[in-house]
Formats: sequence, C-alpha cells, structure tokens
Amino acid sequence: MIAAQLLAYYFTELKDDQVKKIDKYLYSMRFSDETLRDIMSRFRMEMEKGLGRDTNPTATVKMLPTFVRSIPDGSEKGDFIALDLGGSNFRILRVKVSHEKKQTVQMESQNYETPEDIIHGSGSRLFDHVAECLGDFMEKQNIKDKKLPVGFTFSFPCAHTKLDEAVLLTWTKRFKASGVEGMDVVKLLNKAIKKRGDYDADIMAVVNDTVGTMMTCGFDDQRCEVGIIIGTGTNACYMEELRHIDMVEGDEGRMCINTEWGAFGDDGMLEDIRTEFDREIDRGSLNPGKQLFEKMVSGMYMGELVRLILVKMAKEGLLFEGRITPELLTKGKFETKHISAIEKTKEGLTKAKEILTRLGVEPSADDCIAVQHVCAIVSFRSANLIAATLGAILARLKDNKNIPRLRTTVGIDGSLYKMHPQYSRRLHKTVRRLVPECDVRFLLSESGSGKGAALVTAWASRLADQTRQIAETLAEFRLTQEQLLEVKRRMLTEIQNGLSKKTQSTATVKMLPTYVRSTPDGTENGDFLALDLGGTNFRVLLVKIRSGKRRTVEMHNKIYAIPIEVMQGTGEELFDHIVACISDFLDYMGMKNARLPLGFTFSFPCRQTSLDAGILVNWTKGFKATDCEGEDVVNLLREGIKRREEFDLDVVAVVNDTVGTMMTCAYEEPTCEVGLIAGTGSNACYMEEMRNIETVDGDEGRMCVNMEWGAFGDSGCLDDMRTQYDRAVDDLSLNPGKQRYEKMCSGMYLGEIVRNILIDLTKRGFLFRGQISETLKTRGIFETKFLSQIESDRLALLQVRSILQHLGLDSTCDDSIIVKEVCGAVSRRAAQICGAGMAAVVDKIRENRGLDHLDITVGVDGTLYKLHPHFSPIMHQTVKELAPKCNVNFLLSEDGSGKGAALITAVGCRLREQEQKS
Repeated sequence: MIAAQLLAYYFTELKDDQVKKIDKYLYSMRFSDETLRDIMSRFRMEMEKGLGRDTNPTATVKMLPTFVRSIPDGSEKGDFIALDLGGSNFRILRVKVSHEKKQTVQMESQNYETPEDIIHGSGSRLFDHVAECLGDFMEKQNIKDKKLPVGFTFSFPCAHTKLDEAVLLTWTKRFKASGVEGMDVVKLLNKAIKKRGDYDADIMAVVNDTVGTMMTCGFDDQRCEVGIIIGTGTNACYMEELRHIDMVEGDEGRMCINTEWGAFGDDGMLEDIRTEFDREIDRGSLNPGKQLFEKMVSGMYMGELVRLILVKMAKEGLLFEGRITPELLTKGKFETKHISAIEKTKEGLTKAKEILTRLGVEPSADDCIAVQHVCAIVSFRSANLIAATLGAILARLKDNKNIPRLRTTVGIDGSLYKMHPQYSRRLHKTVRRLVPECDVRFLLSESGSGKGAALVTAWASRLADQTRQIAETLAEFRLTQEQLLEVKRRMLTEIQNGLSKKTQSTATVKMLPTYVRSTPDGTENGDFLALDLGGTNFRVLLVKIRSGKRRTVEMHNKIYAIPIEVMQGTGEELFDHIVACISDFLDYMGMKNARLPLGFTFSFPCRQTSLDAGILVNWTKGFKATDCEGEDVVNLLREGIKRREEFDLDVVAVVNDTVGTMMTCAYEEPTCEVGLIAGTGSNACYMEEMRNIETVDGDEGRMCVNMEWGAFGDSGCLDDMRTQYDRAVDDLSLNPGKQRYEKMCSGMYLGEIVRNILIDLTKRGFLFRGQISETLKTRGIFETKFLSQIESDRLALLQVRSILQHLGLDSTCDDSIIVKEVCGAVSRRAAQICGAGMAAVVDKIRENRGLDHLDITVGVDGTLYKLHPHFSPIMHQTVKELAPKCNVNFLLSEDGSGKGAALITAVGCRLREQEQKS
C-alpha cells in the first residue's frame, strides 16, 4: 500500500515537473485575461474597419455582407436542395420543410468525394464535377423533372451584391482551382448545369457555412444571431445593424455579416503573439502571409503546430532522449485528431504512447506527459483566441442594441469543437470571463451548414414568392400610358355629356355653371366678408382689397370647429351655428354695424341659377344635415341671419372652393383659367365658352364651370380600373357608389385604400407576422398625412417604423419597406388619374379655341398637392405626356376659398355696378 502511494507521489512530482518545464518552454502560447481583452479590442477595431466604406479596401477582416436579412421565423415551407462545398467532402441534401401542426424538417443527404486533382485543377472541371454529382443525386431522388430551389453553401470568402450572386475573393482550405477567383460561382455552376442539359436548377441563395450554421440554429432558437465554425477552418458571422454597413444601401433592419475572421492579423496586428512555430507553419503553407489567425487556431494546422514543437524539443534533447525519426519529420504525420485523443482524461496517456510509438520515437512515461501538456497548451490557446474574437462580436451586439445585458445564442459547428474533449468547456468558460455582461447559450448545429443553406433558400423563396405576390397586388395600381389616355378620353366624353342639355340630367360629371363670367382685372376695390365651409372647420374672413398701382389684399380670419353632431344634425342647426360664428367674428372685428358684401365658399355640389343662388345637389365629405339637399344655401344663410336679428349682410356670391382657387391665382396671373383642388376632396373648374354651355342662355363670352369631377366613374365607366380595395373603401363609405373618381385620387380616401391593402397583405402572411391588430381594423386610422410622411425621401425606414408603431403596428424593417411601397403605388395612381383628368380639361380649352398650342395656368390648392412629396411632380408629368400640345403652368393658390371668395364677390360687385350704370 505504502509502495503504491510512494509511486503515485513520485509520479505526480514527475508530472508537475514535466508540466512546469513545458509551461516555461511554451510560455509565449499562454495568455492572461488582460492580453485576451487586448486582442478583443484589436478585433473590434478590425470589424469597424471592415464595415467602413473608406477603410474596407485595406481591412484584413473583410466583414462581407451576405444579403441574409433575418433568421428563420417559422413560416418557411417547401422542398429544397442544398449543396455543401467547403472541404474534401461535397454533400448534397434534399430538405423538406413542412407545416403540419408544428414546423418539421426532413432531410436526406449523400456525400460525394472531391478528388485532389479536381481541387487543384481548373475551375470548369470543379463545377462540372459539382453539376455531375447534383445530376446523380436528383436521379436517385427521382426529381430530375422538377425545378427545385437550390441553396449553395460555398465556404470560401465571397463578395455578394445580392443573395444569389457570390464572387470568390480567394480560395482557402487547400482549394486552388484555377480561373475561379474574381468570378461569380453561381454563374459558373449554372453554366456547368446548362452544359449538361439533362436537368434544371434554380439557385436562389449562396451562403457561407458559417451563415448556414447560424440559420440552422436560428431555426431551433430564434435568439440565435451569431454563427461560428471551429473545424478544419474557422470563421464567424453575426447579425449587424444595416445602418453600420456602409457597403450596402439602406439603414433599417439587420443583415448577416460574414466576418472572414481567419484573416485577422494578416496586416501584422498579431505579430506580438505569434510564435516561431506559427511562422514556420505559415512559410510552409499554400498561402503564406494569409489567414494568419486561422493558422493559429483551426484544426487544419493544430496537429502540425504540435509536430513542429515536438521536433524542436527533441532536437534540444528535451524529449525522446533527443531521438528524431523520419516519421516525426514528415509534415502532416501528427494530426489534430491525435490531439483530441491524447487530451482525453482517462486514456489520454495510453493514446499518447500509441501515437508516439507509431512515429518511432519510443516515448517514456515522462515524454507522454510532456506531449499531452504540449497538446493542451496548443488547443487551449486556440479556445482562448476564439473566445477573444467572439467576445468582441458579443460586445458589439450588446452596444448595437444599447442594452445593459445581452441574452443571445451562438450557433456553433466544426470538428474541432465537436470532437476535442476539453475544447467546448474551455471556450465557454473564457467567453463568460471576458464578457460577463453577456448571457450566452452555445447551440451545437446538429445537421451542419447544408440544412442552413436550405433554410436560407426557404427564406429567400418565401421572400421571392412574397415579393412576386405583392408586386402582382400592386400591379393593379400601375396604370399604363394607354390606360391613362383612356381615362382622359372617357373624361372628355363625360364633360360633353355634362354640358349638353339632352344628357345633363343623367351625366355624372355635372358641369355646373357658376355664373362667374370674368376673372379679376385688377380694378377690384373694397372690404368684403368671406365664409368658407368645406370640411370639419369653418372660417370667417374680412378681406380688404385695394386697387391702384400697388394692389394689396389684407386678410383677417378666425377658424371655428363644426362638431360632428352639427354636421349630421338638422339644416337649421347647421346654419344657426354658422351665423353664431359670423356674429362672434363681427364682434371680434368691431364691424357689427356695416352691411358688407359677402362671398360664401360652399364646397359641395351646387346647381347655381345665378351668382347668388346655389341649390345643394347632395352632401359630401361626411356632412349629412337634413332639409338642405335641393334647397338654395344662400336662402338658408339669409334665413339664419334673420333668425338671429343682430346684423345684416349683402350675400353677393355663392362660390365653390375650386372656383375660388382659380380666381385667387388669376388675380396674380391673368393666364389662369383653370382651378384644381387636390386635397381632402378632388374637383376642378375652368372657363368654358358660353356657346358650349347648353344649360345657360346666351352664346357670348365665357363662364366658369364647376365640373364636380369627383363623381366621374359613378356610371361605371372606370370599373375596369378600380381594384377590390377601391370597392371595399366605397362600400364602407358614407355614400356608396358615389364620387368614385374622388375616392381613387383624393386625400380623404387614400389612407383607407392603403389600410385595406395592408389588411389583405397581413391576412396573406406578408406583413406584421400575419397578425391583424385592432388598430389595423379601425377605419380611418391610416390618415393621408401618414402617406406624405412615409413617402418622404428624407425619411429613413427607421422613422417609417416609428410612424407605424405610433399607429400601434409593431413592424419589422421588411414591413416598413412593404408599407412604403404600398403607399407609393396608391399615391402614384392618384396623381396619375388626377393628371389624366386635367389633361382632358386643358385639351378641351385648346380645342374650344381652335389652337395648335395652348399656354395656360392652373391654380391649385389642397393638402395632398401641397404636402405629399411626389403627388405634384407625378401629376405634372402625366399632364405633359397626355396633353403634349398644351404648355401647362401650375400655380399654388394662396387661400383660394377665403381670398378667392372675396375676389369673386368683388368682381360680382364690379359687374353689378357696371350693369346698373348701363
């Protein structure tokens, strides 16, 4: 018993002695935490360099964008093929992702040998080999007649400009096929497949094995945002904020970055920690001076590192009693798998004896202990260095998210990590020490990068399918030149119907005479009152117009709200409310006693029988007051004034806001003979020849016609251009079947059209994770002002997202992009059909006057025209294209409904005086 204890003590002493000796000898391979933190910060600097546009060309860590924008979200499904080329074995998989009860993945795979002569031969031979293997696999699977989506795991540094394009930057891992570097590997593979001609394949995505690993693990754990390979080679990828990736357009959302960290140190950054053995390995490699970090840590070089150390120690008489055998001097004789065997806790020393005996060095017990410790130092150094670079990525993720603690998952694969008995434990421990503020789960990738490639392909095919279906949905809103010309032709037909006595009663575009026979001539003078009723707000204005050399218009106004119960109550209540507001304003201005001429802007369809008489045809814009339709609104106003018995006014003119807009602009610009409103509602007016207005007596001169074009299409003449969304908005509106053109192009309805499209896209699973929130179900929630904000070119997607979040819509980056696209399609169509209507009007004026060419100004008002970033330029362009013989100038009106009403009243007073004199 005592003898055994003595032996054990002696053995431990011996072991400790040997260990100390080796520790001293390989001192430069052992790192303190301080050194590791220093390496960590160096790597963070390198990452920054790789991400920057200006610094990337000289950066060693290339930080390549992969165009993979999200990890699997659980909605992927389908039948896919994955190719996995990255080492001496080439693997092909068939991956079926299904959606019964829960998402499942079925896989069948086959390995194909890639011979040495092909790895080092020509590029075309390599890709012919891949195409041949794929053909064989498809034959065996009996799917040669199907065109399945293919994902290609190509585990070499590549530059992507999109998901299905990858230009090889440089070969690594012993591959040296000529004519491939600088080429797009998808094109090369497609060429090889085409050359065969016996099957077809749709290569949708090229990914790196690291990305494949992250995607595979992301399928099981949605927190996974880092992928690492520690095997023959080493690399890492992670999800970076798009705003930090200078090489890619856009700043919203995230994209997976392939760091290509194997090249860390190629610029000399790691010289202080590289040893003579690292330098010797590099000198003897296929790519001297390249992939220096990888050569310090990866499985491909680790066995060789140990062999070089053993040779040197033997030469110095520290091992094997100085014996050096030809086997020990042969490169590649000591492999990384030997390190894993020797470092096993129980049988490690026995394994060491077997392996060293095969090398012919006749090891002693001391030698076995020493060699085991050398292996431990080399593999521990690898785990420590990987922990430092991974620590840098984790710290960056934490900072990107701006959170005190990061909870994340790292997907991990590679033979060294899987097979080495101590490696994973050492790595995890060091990572936790270096970044204590990160809670990391390490998830082993069960089925490697092939499944990941299939999942990226599933994601890409889901995206492609989604993009196609969204494009098809929005294609209905993209009108061709021919369709727009058709809108113009139909508008001209409707204009003619509205002007003609025979068809006027059934016409949808009513072409109402306004009895405004002249635009201002500059002699207008006096104080006028204007009322403006056209929406939820009501204004009273005092307008002082002065003629002479320095014409001036001075205005004072006050805004009053119209409560919904008044809008939808009785006519008497509405007009009493209006008169009460006028009374308040006259008190405010101290003018209760003057009998001022008044112009009443009443922005609803009216049939006028004279300048101061307008019969309301029907309410629009949410008004529903009873006993008004069919009545003269000037009479209703006069009766309201009488009931109040406080003041008297001379109502000279009832005016439509569109006419007011034309008059305001005509005061500044005499060529203005058209008015357009593109705001909450949509309408136009213009100066028509009296001879064409069959509903009014007299043929001389001109009169302004209020088109009331919002009702264009009520006869069904636009049905072929209306979409299901237009019909849904119309069906749920206050006036179904009415004002159909207005519902396609005015501010009051565009947001509703967008909301209906968003609901449909969400139902189909393309938006908001398929969840229709209560907010989205709420009518009117998506105001048109949001369209203007979302479509602003200055607005980053981040701000679009915050607008959607303000609406209670929890959106991702992809959601924001789709919403922006939907808004763009809806507002573009609105601007185009509005432009087509305007082209009809200006061409009609040109033909009326028998001109080859017409110069004319259109006075415009309305929030949509003023505030939407793209509405006006698209509308102008449409008019230009559809009415090429007209040179149309658009002039923004300054307060058409207020100042315009006063100007019409002033012109009316002037004409009245002239008539009285004559």
